[in-house]
Formats: sequence, C-alpha cells, structure tokens
Amino acid sequence: MPVHTLNAAEALSRLAEFDLIIDARTEDEHALDHVPGAVNWPTLNNEERITIGTMYKQVNPFEAKKRGAALSARNIAAHIEREVIDKPRTWKPLVYCWRGGNRSGALATILGAIGFHVTLIEGGYKAWRAALVDSLPSMAERLHYRIVCGPTGSGKTRLLQALAAQGAQVLDLEALASHRSSVLGHIPGQPQPSQKRFDSMVWQALRGFDPAHVVYVESESKKVGNVRVPDALIDAMRASPCIDLRLSDEERVALLLEDYDFFVKDPASFCSRLEALTELRGKEVVSSWTERVKSGNTPEVVLELLTHHYDPMYAQSIGRNFKQFPQALPCELRDRSADSLNEAARSLIASENTA
Repeated sequence: MPVHTLNAAEALSRLAEFDLIIDARTEDEHALDHVPGAVNWPTLNNEERITIGTMYKQVNPFEAKKRGAALSARNIAAHIEREVIDKPRTWKPLVYCWRGGNRSGALATILGAIGFHVTLIEGGYKAWRAALVDSLPSMAERLHYRIVCGPTGSGKTRLLQALAAQGAQVLDLEALASHRSSVLGHIPGQPQPSQKRFDSMVWQALRGFDPAHVVYVESESKKVGNVRVPDALIDAMRASPCIDLRLSDEERVALLLEDYDFFVKDPASFCSRLEALTELRGKEVVSSWTERVKSGNTPEVVLELLTHHYDPMYAQSIGRNFKQFPQALPCELRDRSADSLNEAARSLIASENTA
C-alpha cells in the first residue's frame, strides 16, 4: 500500500485519526520533544546515529549509507517483531523523523509494503514544530481564563488541584514546567523540560479545553524556572478576570513547610538556595536567615521570607501585569485544609455563570 503524506499544519488537528504516532528519531531527540502521544521507534539509536554521521564526514557518504541501511533494517525489523505482528490490516500509524526523510521513510515504506495505511508528516518534526508554534496564539486566544492570584503560600496550586478534581478546566503551568516559579522553586529530582517540550505540553493542554467554559490558571510570570510561557498565552492571561486568594500568614507558613518539605528535611540545601537572594536582600539578612535555619528556626525564616521578600515583590508584579486585579473576586480560605479548598472550588465553579 502506498505511503501517504500529511501537511504538518493539517496534522495538528488530525492526530486522533491515527492508531499510533511513531517517532523514528533517536532516544535523545525524542526526549527533547516529540509529537504528543508519540512512541519512540528509533531507526538509528543515539550511538548509531553518531557513528553513521562520523563515517559520512570522515570516510564518504556512500559507505555511511550502506552501514546506515544495515543498522536501520535491523532496528526496523526489531520494532516490527516487537510491536506490529499482532496489528490488523486496518491499523493506521502516523510516522515522522527530523525532516521526514530517510529514517521515517524507511520505516514507513516497510510498513506500507506489509499492507498498512501509513502516513508521513511532511517535513517531519521540524515542520511539526513550526506549525505548532504558529498555532499557539490562536489556541491561547480562543479560551477564557480566570486567573488565580494570591501571595506565595496562599494555596494557589492546591486550589487548582481542587478545581480540577471537581471537573473544572485547569492549566497548571508549574506542573508542566516541573518548577514552582520562584528562586526556591526548583523541585529536587525533577529536571525541567526543554522549551520545545514545554511548548508542546502547553499546546496539548490548550487543545483539550472547551472554549465554552473558563480555564483556571495561576498568575505566573513570563518564565516558570527556565522555560518561557508562550507570549500569546501570557498576554491573554494578563488581560483576564482575577481571583484574589487569601490565607492567613500562619497558615501560609504551615502550607509552605508541607509543600517544600524537602527544604525542612535538608537545611543545607535550603541555605544554599537562600544564597541566591544575597544580591536582592544583602549578605547580612541572608546570613541571618541561614543561621536561623541551621538552628532549627525554619518557620520563622519562612515567615520573614514571605513578609519581607515575596509579598512586596508579588504585590508589585500583580499590580503591574494583571489589568483586572483591582476588580478581583475575593476568595478567603479559612485554613489550608482540603475541606476549605474544596469549598472554595465549589463556590468559584458556581460563580462562573454569574461572572
């Protein structure tokens, strides 16, 4: 059966038509970013691609192509034996590599020769990425947002989780970025995704939302750790109605000690992260914080961080960037408990129709 091609821009809206999306690039290329839902069937693995590339430059292209063909055939055979033997004739895969050339073409040709209805993304991942970036503005602008604002430790992420649990549409950018969006926001053991991967995850989340219902999202800055929120999305967020989430200082400290328990368990790591604030707060202040952390007075330091560092900066940022914050809907939490957050979520969902 002949192999069909699909324009990358058209592929954005037709992913659901395929039984499987196959990324024929290397493991490292796939890890950096891939089409949402794609599985990795490398035609050449990481080491093999380096070997063939070196041979191409240092020996000659013809010898490299012969060796590459042998490796590719062996790998494709293994993929077929492992994944394809039980597939029915009606199985429809979508295949791509970096530019839609040799690696995906070889796999697609063999699958087509078997009799499957195979489609290649024209231009491969490179074209897909360009089409995704082009589509992000319209994806972001078609939705209506409610921005959960509130100082550090007020429970914004927990409220988003409570809203999601009750069926609301939630865009959790910090979860996608694997970062809590502050100097202390790095999560131990969780590396951040590449910018390309983050963009793809944002795109995937946006395409799943119903424009008829609001999307709840936290009042993020332009960057969440090392990744940047797409411009069209941050612009739409900053023009949207806001929710002013409030929680007492005592409860905020307790919430942060729960959510950042790794700092409580590892005071040395906490002190190391505090050093990043030296330029802003001065050596004397930061030294006082680190000494008190080492002495076991972490709650006291967290309260000072909130009232002297985070709260003033947050107030300035919100006032400068979120146009509708002066008209924000107040949302007062009596405490940090799940019952309190669930009650707030129910109230916000009920208010959607009157907003």
